[in-house]
Order: sequence, then structure tokens, then C-alpha cells
Amino acid sequence: MQNLMQNPMKNPVKRNGDRNRTPRAPAAVSEDFFVPDLCRVRAVFTLLVTSELMVLLLAVMQAERQWIDWNYFGLLSLFVQWTVLTSTALICLMRRWLQHFRVSRATLAITLLVMLDVLFFSLFADQMLNPGLSPAGWQAIGKNLLLAMIITLMVLRYFYLQHQWQQQRQAEMQSRLTALQARIHPHFLFNSMNTIASLIATRPEQAEDAVLDLSELFRASLRTQDRLIPLEEELDLCRRYLMIEGLRLGDRLNVVWAVEDGLMMQAIPPLTLQPLVENAIYHGIQPRQEGGTVRIEGYRKGDYVYLMVQNPRPGPGEQNHEGNRMALDNIQARLRALFGEPAVLKNSQQNDIYTVTVRLPWQRAGTMKPIFSDPQS
Repeated sequence: MQNLMQNPMKNPVKRNGDRNRTPRAPAAVSEDFFVPDLCRVRAVFTLLVTSELMVLLLAVMQAERQWIDWNYFGLLSLFVQWTVLTSTALICLMRRWLQHFRVSRATLAITLLVMLDVLFFSLFADQMLNPGLSPAGWQAIGKNLLLAMIITLMVLRYFYLQHQWQQQRQAEMQSRLTALQARIHPHFLFNSMNTIASLIATRPEQAEDAVLDLSELFRASLRTQDRLIPLEEELDLCRRYLMIEGLRLGDRLNVVWAVEDGLMMQAIPPLTLQPLVENAIYHGIQPRQEGGTVRIEGYRKGDYVYLMVQNPRPGPGEQNHEGNRMALDNIQARLRALFGEPAVLKNSQQNDIYTVTVRLPWQRAGTMKPIFSDPQS
């Protein structure tokens, strides 16, 4: 673990390629279709379990002298499982074709597909059990088709509502991200520009580096297409921010970096640590006449990665800025939307040291799909 206490001005950020940076290509857009990907094992398992529970309910209702009619349960379970599996396979194979349709046409196509599949297995089962179709057999087949149509429409309606809810959740998360990205403090901008102006005549190279750092901060604030980035990029953004603040605060600002090298590819939402570091400077270092130390720590424990930002609290006689929880609330909402319950953000205070801790499930950037993208994934 790297553990160095130093002024951020003495820890320059790598600037190779800063002047001729090639913009990254935007991430691929996921398919926007209300029916989940039924090629996934979890989706198929969910449909099988749900259909089996319906068969069990019908077997209980069919029984007269016992709790369950096991013969009826076995035959109906075999029929339902075959129809569910084959219908799911057909929808999976035709998904790319179906997603080009509007919701109404896709619903009609899927319903007709399921009904044709049920018709085929109904005819097959009737011929196996009772060779030669009788009026009673046609009536049973008609009931099967009616039940298949009703159940299919109910399931598709559930998928549609689930998709709408996920779209709304994604839009809310995007609005939170936009609000967080737009919150670059005006005083930070003014102070940075004044600092740069004062360095132009005496230290032009350092002023140019500060301009590059400031441009990277604004570039990150305008980048909305990336939901997850490597931790290395977020730490680089924090270093650039600390470089600018170090020019203003000088020896009043010290930084301790204690981040394990093996965490550089950990997936993290953009602008997760930088706002926490900004809060640490604004609420913990700036009000103190003697300044203080900001500690940025990261380590892995089991299946989780822990990231911590620590700063001292101002003394009783020192000006204490009122805390603004917008950043913390937005970060927590984004973490929950992307990682679910395993992601946690909490803050604590002990011995005049304020600590914000972020817990993330261990996941390499580029290998994770956000949980809101597919309700059945």
C-alpha cells in the first residue's frame, strides 16, 4: 500500500497527451426493448418457477379428496414446462427482429407466437393421450389457447410496467448526475482563475498546468455518457483538483495517499471521490488557519472495496461552513442505482476527524452492466 504524506504540488499529475488528447468513443447504447433478454439463465429460471407455482395452484384447485391432485400436477407440469421453454427459446431467437416493432405490434407477435406453440403441444398431447380429436378435445385445446393468451398478455404487461419503471429510475439517476456535475463551486472557479492569473507572469509553466487541470475538471463535469469508469481516472481527477487547490492554499494543505495499487481498475461512477475531496477542502481545510491533512485511502477486503476521505474539523473559534448534503445524497443514490444494496456511503466523526466511507462491490471497469438496464439480468 502506498502511503505518502506530501503537498499535492509535489505530486505532479502525468500530462503526456494532455495537449493532444483524443476523445474517447461513447459507450455502446444498450437495447431499448420492454421484454427482458430471455436468453439469460436467470430470466428462464424465473419464468419456470412462476409457471410451476401456477401449475401447483391449479392442481390444488383440481383436487377433491386430497390437497393436491398429483396426476394432474405431473401431466400439466410437463405440458407447461415444455411450452414455456420452447416459447422462451423462440422469443430469444426472434428478439432482434421483435425489438424493431412498436409495443403493440411486438405484443401481438409474441402472443401469437406463444399461442401457436401452445397449439402445437396441445395437439401433440391430445394425439398421445387420446388419438383422434373429439369435440371435447377441441374444447380443451381452446381453453389452453385462451389461458395462454391471457397469461401471456399479463406477463407482457408486467414486463412493460417494469421497463417503464426502470426507464424512470434511469432518468432520475441521470438528473442527479447532472445536478452533481453542475455543482462546481463558483468560488473555486474564481479562486482558480485568480491563482492562474497571478502565476502567468512569474511561473507560466505552472499556470499552464493549472489551466490543463481546470479544463479536465470541466471536461469531467460535462461527460455524461460514462456510467462507470476505472478508479484510476477518478483518482487522477482528484489529483488535478488538489493541484489547483494546492496552488491557492500552499503549505496549509497536505495530502496522504493510501490507495492499494491493485484497485486501479475498480469500477466507480464518475465524480464520486472528487466531490468528497472538494467537501473535505471546503469544510475541513479552508476554515482552519493552520490548514490540515486530507487522507484518501482505498483498500480491498473480501468482495468489497472501501474508499475513505478524511479531513479535520474546524475548531470552536474558526469559521465553519454549513454542510451541503446534496453531493452525498446524489452520490449515494447513484451508487444504489448502479450497484444495488451492496453499495454503501456513510459518514462519521471521531476525535475531530470527519470521515466519509464508500463501500463498493469488487468489479473491474468494463465488465459490469448496471442493474437498471435489464430487470431480469
